[in-house]
Amino acid sequence: MKNAETIDVREIRRKLGLNQSQFWSKIGVTQSGGSRYESGRNIPRPVQALLRLVHIEQIDISKVKKDDMEVAEYLKATNPDLYKSLKKEARAKKKERS
Repeated sequence: MKNAETIDVREIRRKLGLNQSQFWSKIGVTQSGGSRYESGRNIPRPVQALLRLVHIEQIDISKVKKDDMEVAEYLKATNPDLYKSLKKEARAKKKERS
């Protein structure tokens, strides 16, 4: 994902056909907070990560468990090459299903 400051979040939301409330509530941000981000306010890194996961990667975060995240972070820290390889493989499989 490009740096969030260079991404037009409003354009992503519009392409998805969502209003601000629908778009931002999926990642736990209020409509007014999302409006400020769309108007140029800096987006915090955790919110950037959620934007990428939910609206770009199309991951249903309600199905992600804490254990999943801990395993991913451990793998990323201890074996970055394997992590990248598995991530690439998962994306390829996701594209096949689409």
